[in-house]
Amino acid sequence: MTEPVRTAPIVLTFQGGTLRIEGIAPRPALEPAASDLDARLEEEADGGGAGSSAEGAPLDPACFPASCRWDARERVYRVPAIDYAELVLRLRARGVPFTDAARRYEALPLTPLAKHDPFPYQREALEAWAARRSRGVVVLPTGAGKTFVATLAIAARQRSTLVVVPTLDLLNQWYDGLSAAFGVPIGLLGGGYHDVLDLTVTTYDSAHLHMDRLGARFGLVIFDECHHLPSPSYALAAKMCLAPFRLGLTATPERTDGRGYDDLIGPIVFRREITELSGQYLAAYDVVRLEVPLSDGERAAYEADRAVYIGFLRANGIRMPEGWGQFILLSSQSDAGRRAFEAYRRQRSLALCAPGKIDVLARLLHAHRADRTLVFTEDNATVYQISRQFLLPAITHQTKVKERSAILEAFNRGALSAVVTSKVLNEGVNVPEANVAIVLSGSGSVREHVQRLGRILRRSENKTAILYELVALGTGEQRVSDKRREHVAYQ
Repeated sequence: MTEPVRTAPIVLTFQGGTLRIEGIAPRPALEPAASDLDARLEEEADGGGAGSSAEGAPLDPACFPASCRWDARERVYRVPAIDYAELVLRLRARGVPFTDAARRYEALPLTPLAKHDPFPYQREALEAWAARRSRGVVVLPTGAGKTFVATLAIAARQRSTLVVVPTLDLLNQWYDGLSAAFGVPIGLLGGGYHDVLDLTVTTYDSAHLHMDRLGARFGLVIFDECHHLPSPSYALAAKMCLAPFRLGLTATPERTDGRGYDDLIGPIVFRREITELSGQYLAAYDVVRLEVPLSDGERAAYEADRAVYIGFLRANGIRMPEGWGQFILLSSQSDAGRRAFEAYRRQRSLALCAPGKIDVLARLLHAHRADRTLVFTEDNATVYQISRQFLLPAITHQTKVKERSAILEAFNRGALSAVVTSKVLNEGVNVPEANVAIVLSGSGSVREHVQRLGRILRRSENKTAILYELVALGTGEQRVSDKRREHVAYQ
């Protein structure tokens, strides 16, 4: 392999989500080989370096990450911004002098306004993260204080920080939380705001749109609910940010597509489950599965529609769930397909919102009329049906921001005893007073089921939370229920 050669002083600059390495030319070309980074390097990966290497002298290709590529248009080498820390450490380790004109983040004199002693597991989480060069994912249940761990990380690293969140509700919650924690102006990017400061909160969507310009602005990036991050567009935002320090927070790290976090944030460095914290740091809880039978007429209708649907799948060699797209395509191409799709919808509706479930829901709402209850369903149509029948406020993706805030505020202060929702309250909402959850229907997602349980686990004195799961007996919903309960919290 030919070696790269210095032609001028080496300068690192940030451009459009990548790092330009100026002052080096190929002799005649460079395709850098991967070389293991010395994991024992203790020097912090930010700032310039010093060493000795004369212009015109060959450079060891191991100075550069494996992602380094020659840009023939501008005649510079480039690496993705995410490899900034690795590049700096490699250059320093080999004594190559360079000027770091890439980073534009600041060292901050941050002092938390209130001194709260962290719980032992929060301290352990911070120590585990710091031990991995301040890169990695911390997994804690909802209500276990992930946000407090993040404020500890910000105070420890003392660098310009970007917090990335999935929803506007979380944008507002983090804004309030950071303002209270540090007493300094907090920037907002998203939700109609474009105010970038040393501590800034943004949404995943806004980060994706603006990271090519802001990727050098922050030394620490925190991804809240980081299980969203590995999706292709959001992952690109992480790769275009040069922040050497990265923290991911989630209660449910596993993804159905199997994608991980190592190349975007770092590995999982600390994890505690609901069962490890309940009773002492989270509310004690019970989970009750109620199997609701269909009436004779409902059973006959269910079985008839199910037969039409399953018959179409078998006739066309479709296997679920991986064949869902094929089913949708074929169901639009023939009368038999359209009948199968209508049959699928009818049998599914019977399972998700059987009249017997509504009767059980009525009894549970009456029994828990003195509690704070969240009713979860799989679809908006059922939300509105329950809202009308029981005169409960409803929250869906169609609910306006001010109305949603007013409903949750009234719920938290006790003016409302119950709220019905679909999926929008699965994450990113603060309802500390909730102590009862009724899952009328849901998907087979383990994450969704754990998130719904987490909504009622915020600890308070003498609180015991309870989650009811209503399942239509003898339907496909039983298999869905078994699948989503494959978590230690339900064992």
